[in-house]
Amino acid sequence: MSEMTTYAPGTPCWIDLGTPDQDAAAEFYGGLFGWSVEEDENAEQTGGYRVATLKEGAVGGVMKLMQEGQPPAWMTYVSVEDADATTAKARESGGTVMVEPMDVLDYGRMAILSDPTGAVFGLWQPGRNIGAGRVNEPGAFCWSEISTRDPEAARSFYSDVFGWSLEDKEFEGVGTYTTINVDGKAVGGLVDITGRVPDEVPAHWLVYFGTDDADEAAAKARELGGQVSFGPQDIPGVGRFAVLQDPFGAAFAVIAPNQAM
Repeated sequence: MSEMTTYAPGTPCWIDLGTPDQDAAAEFYGGLFGWSVEEDENAEQTGGYRVATLKEGAVGGVMKLMQEGQPPAWMTYVSVEDADATTAKARESGGTVMVEPMDVLDYGRMAILSDPTGAVFGLWQPGRNIGAGRVNEPGAFCWSEISTRDPEAARSFYSDVFGWSLEDKEFEGVGTYTTINVDGKAVGGLVDITGRVPDEVPAHWLVYFGTDDADEAAAKARELGGQVSFGPQDIPGVGRFAVLQDPFGAAFAVIAPNQAM
C-alpha cells in the first residue's frame, strides 16, 4: 500500500533529515527521488521546517540542524498513542530523553529519545498529521532498521517500550537479521553492526527508500555529489540494496525489492 491514512502504534511513521543546507539537500534528494521540498505552511512557527512530497503525498521532512556539532542525519519517528506515557516508559527502560514531549502546533506531539545503545529516534503522537502519506514505493520511505552493537540490550528496550514482537531470520551472506513485527506485520528491522561498519559509526536507525534499480540510484547519488558507503549488494530472497550518503554525510539506504512493495 502506498497511500497511508493511519499507523498502528509502534509503527515507524515519519522520517526527517537534519541538514546544514536545506536548499542543497532539496536539490540532492529532488534529483535522486523526484521530491518537491517546500516550506511548511507554518514555517515561521516550525523553525523553517520543510516537507518533502512525492505525487502530492508527504514522504518526509527536511530541517536545519538545531545545535552546534549536531551531525547531519535522518531520524525515524515511531507512532504512539501517548507520547508522554511512552517517554516515561522509555526512561524507565534505560533510554535517554533528549527532547521532552512537546506539541507541534496541531500536527501532533513529539519527543526525541535515544535507546540504551545510543541510537536516536523520535516518537510521534498523531494530531492533524499521521506521518508519511506515501510509503513503500520508489522514492518513498519503506523501511527503518536499528543498527547496534548490543542487539540484546536493544531488543529488551524496544520490546518493553513498544511491545514489539521480534523474529530472527537467517539470510545467506548476511547472517542473522531480526524483523520488528506489529500486529503480525513486519515494520522494520534490527541488525548487529559489530565488525560490519567502522567503529566510529555510532548505533543508529537507518532509513531505507524504495527504488526500481539500486545500481542506478547509487550512480545517480554519486553524480549528485553523494557517496556510496556499501553495495549495491543482493540480499537473497529480499532484493538489492545500497547504503549511501548525501553530500553532507547523512546516511540512508535504497532497496529494489524482489517483489512489489
